Amino acid sequence: MTNPAEILPGVIFYSYLSAERKDKVCFWNHHTLVLMVSGQLHLETADQRLELKAGEMLLVGKNQLGTLTKTPLHGQGYESIVICLQEDLLRKIALEEQIDTGPKYLGPSNVPIPTDPFLLGYFQSIIPYAHSPVGTLTEDMGILKVKEGVKLLLHSLPQLRSYLFDFAEPHKIDLERFMMANFHFNVPVERFARLTGRSLAGFKRDFAKTFGTPPRQWLLDQRLKAAKHLIEQKHQKPSAIYLDLGFESLPHFSRSFKQKFGKAPSLI
Repeated sequence: MTNPAEILPGVIFYSYLSAERKDKVCFWNHHTLVLMVSGQLHLETADQRLELKAGEMLLVGKNQLGTLTKTPLHGQGYESIVICLQEDLLRKIALEEQIDTGPKYLGPSNVPIPTDPFLLGYFQSIIPYAHSPVGTLTEDMGILKVKEGVKLLLHSLPQLRSYLFDFAEPHKIDLERFMMANFHFNVPVERFARLTGRSLAGFKRDFAKTFGTPPRQWLLDQRLKAAKHLIEQKHQKPSAIYLDLGFESLPHFSRSFKQKFGKAPSLI
């Protein structure tokens, strides 16, 4: 079985991990509902750090970047159920249920969901499809399960109406503030453009006005400056920081660091 396993392709996933921690930079196109079955999940975004333990639930907001750390505990392994609340389906639910969203949502991007027996029972009804080699969830059944999950969320937290059913495109946000908070995420420039509410051409144009340098060069410089600070002032090892600063490999980080500062990071 591949990991994560798709219970309903593109919508409902079962993620597992047996022996080691796994770090991953993610971009969420859609709101995502997560239940931790076992193990521990750590989520870090530009403005939030959250831990999720067995039996806990989290609603992750759309159009944001974050780092996931998945950790098995006490030989139990890591298991989670992940439901992607695709915008097309949320639009359909809003029309069918005639949902009035009310005032604009102003809360945090990622919302811990209080323990709710109905939601926990809902997730329990999905788990057998993940574990059974013969269990299948048809598309029609899967869509019904997602609709059920949304209705249970609104039953538990009615204020999420304005969160779930806000279909406005990302507005053109403050470029300097956003980039300074998110430069360490290893994602394409095209994704940064979308998250700031700009076309790629508009992003590059505004970026040049704001920073006076192309995005890729600026990203590299900021990551290297941050690395130098962590090594010199915080006494952290290069091997402990290169992934968190957006470098794909330690050799790549070391080469880039030496080119900028004239010596290998291990010699700082």
